[in-house]
Amino acid sequence: MFYGTVVWDPWLIVAQIGCIQCLYYLMLGIFLEILVGSCVSRMSLVYFFDYATVTASTVTGWCVIASFLLSSLAGAGILLYLIERAKKCLDFSATLYIIHLFICIVYGGWPSSLTWWIVNVTGLAVMALLGEYLCIKRELREIPITRYRSSV
Repeated sequence: MFYGTVVWDPWLIVAQIGCIQCLYYLMLGIFLEILVGSCVSRMSLVYFFDYATVTASTVTGWCVIASFLLSSLAGAGILLYLIERAKKCLDFSATLYIIHLFICIVYGGWPSSLTWWIVNVTGLAVMALLGEYLCIKRELREIPITRYRSSV
């Protein structure tokens, strides 16, 4: 991608936010199914959006915590391929977690668990910082220039 002049395209931004949100929840669902699905008899949206399930007092709670943190690692990779710019990673990561907070408030009320806040702030930091690192690493790659010799 050429990083010259930046064009303001709100539809692109909304589409990127939607894609990141959907892919984040897809990855979270996969990790929850793998880690929590083995501990509980039935999966539900409670594990996605209810702050009471994010607890350090049960094995299932630890599996939920691990799922959220693994999803933030996967989210960094999502940022690398969808956003491609290091300076935008914090904005899109924060947007994802703010939208997640609003969904959690609608689903189960204001998150009053300190563990929920620690896990989500840590997830935000991991996703933003690792996403920035990966994007910077990609932006600083050398551009291959091939030289062709004329046969004249």
